[in-house]
Amino acid sequence: MRMVKWGVGIFLVAFLGACGSSQRASQQKLALVNIVPEAKVALSMDTLKDTVLLPADTLKISAVTRIDSIDEPVVLTPEEKRLQERLSGINKTADWAPAIHYDNRKPNFVIIHHTAQNSVAQTVRTFQLPHTKVSAHYVIGKNGQVIQMLNEFDRAWHAGKSKWGTITDINSVSIGIELDNNGKEPFTEPQIEALLVLLDTLKTKYNIPQTNFIGHSDIAPTRKDDPSSFFPWKKLAERGFGIWYNEDFLPQPPANFNPTDALKIIGYDMTNPEAAIRAFKRRFVQTEVNSILTPRDIAILYDLYRKYY
Repeated sequence: MRMVKWGVGIFLVAFLGACGSSQRASQQKLALVNIVPEAKVALSMDTLKDTVLLPADTLKISAVTRIDSIDEPVVLTPEEKRLQERLSGINKTADWAPAIHYDNRKPNFVIIHHTAQNSVAQTVRTFQLPHTKVSAHYVIGKNGQVIQMLNEFDRAWHAGKSKWGTITDINSVSIGIELDNNGKEPFTEPQIEALLVLLDTLKTKYNIPQTNFIGHSDIAPTRKDDPSSFFPWKKLAERGFGIWYNEDFLPQPPANFNPTDALKIIGYDMTNPEAAIRAFKRRFVQTEVNSILTPRDIAILYDLYRKYY
């Protein structure tokens, strides 16, 4: 009987040991599954270091960290999220042979907004809360303070569902600028002066065409009304940012001039003509914002069309 007990005991020890080894092997396998794809990329870090936004050591550390915290939810910082997104662009089933000719996302539009909020602090906080899902590259306060919230090469979430010409993904080609303004008040002089300096920098840096400085309501006329009719589009156009008409002389449009076609050529989405006309008048007429084009409105539209398009 004693021999039987010893035999059962030895069997149980061996069985439990095998289970433990199997569990450890399973954990090790899981860890390897998680890290092997990263390891392949890490092998080429000497070539990747100029294309990722963080140092090479960061990738190695984050890969090791994943083993230690397999069962814990991972909250990534913006920098880690950006690195992860960069790595997702690497095809891990292909060999890596980096080309030397490439560049980053090139912004070709500037979209101007008003915040419709009560302070810069409120807007900054809004852009930092996970659930809001909205952001912009710059916020400019009433006192002229300029706050950059994203790298200009990053894709901000400021345009939403929008369209300009044939472009339906405005976020991918634009820089978003938010002006601290509740939408019912004039914009301050320091704020506009700071905006003009920033626009000059952006236009020079990215060679942005004059016609590509537009408002949020231009690209989303059914949803948005910013910047409001208080915004000094004429002053911007005089500095080369956006367009304006000749107030001293408006030529008579020819009989075959089609306002709907002209609005579409300028860039407005004519799916909802009434909304597009309101957006046009909010920007260029400002004193009478509705969906009816008067003879003077049509003359303004014709002047813009013939001068810039």
